[in-house]
Amino acid sequence: MNKAIAIRREDKNEWERRTPLTPAEVKALKREFGLRIIVQPSKIRVFSDEEYLKAGAEISEDLSPADIVIAIKEIPERLFLPGKTYVFFSHTIKGQPHNMSMLRRMMALGCHLIDYERVMNEQNQRLIFFGKYAGLAGMVETLHALGQKLKLQGFATPLARIKQAYQYPTVEAAKTEIASVGHEIDAQGLPPELAPLVVGFAGYGNVSQGAQEIFDLLPHKVVSPAMLTEMMENFGSDTLNFYKVVFKEEDMVKPKAGAFTLQDYYDHPEKYESRFSDYLPHLQALVNCIYWTERYPRLVTKAWLRNASALASALNLRVIGDISCDIDGSVEITHQATKPDHACFTYIPAADRYQDGIQREGVTVMAVDNLPCEFPRESSSAFADVLKRFIPEIAACDFGRDFASLKLPYPIQKALILHRGRLTPDYQYMDAFVRLAKEES
Repeated sequence: MNKAIAIRREDKNEWERRTPLTPAEVKALKREFGLRIIVQPSKIRVFSDEEYLKAGAEISEDLSPADIVIAIKEIPERLFLPGKTYVFFSHTIKGQPHNMSMLRRMMALGCHLIDYERVMNEQNQRLIFFGKYAGLAGMVETLHALGQKLKLQGFATPLARIKQAYQYPTVEAAKTEIASVGHEIDAQGLPPELAPLVVGFAGYGNVSQGAQEIFDLLPHKVVSPAMLTEMMENFGSDTLNFYKVVFKEEDMVKPKAGAFTLQDYYDHPEKYESRFSDYLPHLQALVNCIYWTERYPRLVTKAWLRNASALASALNLRVIGDISCDIDGSVEITHQATKPDHACFTYIPAADRYQDGIQREGVTVMAVDNLPCEFPRESSSAFADVLKRFIPEIAACDFGRDFASLKLPYPIQKALILHRGRLTPDYQYMDAFVRLAKEES
């Protein structure tokens, strides 16, 4: 096997310190398969150039000798070379307008594109993802925001001790402090005026599981969506627990006619409408972890927030941790993505305006769009542990062959969006997005 593989330097922003393959995986791939691996130098990558050198990689600015270039985030258009194979999160499968020009460039150059987001098994389960770490970091950030918001509102709680995710050296360090906060709440309780402090989780997949792993370090009771209203109406005086509610699709939407069917909702979301406003008056924090496109109903709208703010008793929502971070998406007030050093903004419903940072009034939104960067070493290691299994077969593949004749494992062939610059069968629908973006440019 004589193909060369390159690891591109991440440079989308100063927080992007992740890598798709760690030095440990590079060393194993060289030892077991004799691959030539070129690593572009980086001053911010969580693993140093020296660590890659010791693992047997070449350090070079020039990646042109490589047949396959792997990265994490999008690659600038000017850097694509004809006929190369690129592996990264392209953020194109929803027809994202800002990346259609990049996709057209790859098509014009006859490139091959493998997208991590589409690496799936026969049950359509994703295999390579950062989702759990997005959930872990996102929940730490959300708890930090809630603690600071409550402090501004005059409530003294141990949550105020929780720092932002990037300020902890490891996930375990964050967990240790949050568990300590939990022990203090268990012993002393929360201010009575806050009880019951209900935190809702929209979604139940990898992202939500990561977020709940952090939340579950706090003392809490679980309430089903169906029982939430009844609990609020008959609540006693429990100040020693948070209340956790996890929402599935059937909780978040209802059919306009007939009964709810999950597959029908996926296939025909236009036949459904949001019912999330049934629950919003009871939530003090919402953690949004769902997959969303414009076809689906929203969870939180500006109109609902404005109406609720006019009725003081109807708006208890203090913080939204929008881990999904779809701009103007399922959480309509997510009007921009943020970075860890300015993780939050606040929406003031009565005035229909935004303020930077965590404010005393309004609904504060945490909208960091690259949350796994806040735990770069651990998230990179977990990601690379899965990716390395597919690298030898990608390297061995003759991409010059017809698509149907490619010798690739099912998950990688499933993720091949472009082959020789053409959209593969599963992605023909994207041609409409490409043409529309070209017309509008």
